[in-house]
Amino acid sequence: MKIGIAADHGGFFLKEKLRERLSRMGHNVKDFGASSLNDADDYPDLVTPLANAVSLGVVERGIAICGSGVGASIAANKIKGVRAALVHDTFSAHQGVEDDNMNLICLGGRVIGEKLAEEIIDTFLKAEFTNAERHLRRLKKISDLEEH
Repeated sequence: MKIGIAADHGGFFLKEKLRERLSRMGHNVKDFGASSLNDADDYPDLVTPLANAVSLGVVERGIAICGSGVGASIAANKIKGVRAALVHDTFSAHQGVEDDNMNLICLGGRVIGEKLAEEIIDTFLKAEFTNAERHLRRLKKISDLEEH
């Protein structure tokens, strides 16, 4: 799978570990930065290019990490076509894809540990949207909101 990943200083170390692991697993990983630890960087500068890549289909799924995951989620959801959510459990990781067609997951690098992050990402990447009528109906309503 082609996956994009980005993190500010609050998620930098977790991003590095996840990027390496995903590459070892055979995924094609595009790293949107940060390329080094910089306490002065700002999550919108790193998450926005990732979210644009998800929106345009350059990558199939995105992973954004900041200190809490909240800021990354807010920034990502400003991009049309992105359905991002802050997730810190495996149920939400698969349910968000299955029911809501989530295409970008946000994690808090200062909130969860590496092993839980790995489980969440594995679950997120294996999940598939159900295309159930009720979910399509709800996504159409969300899409309409983006137009207004």
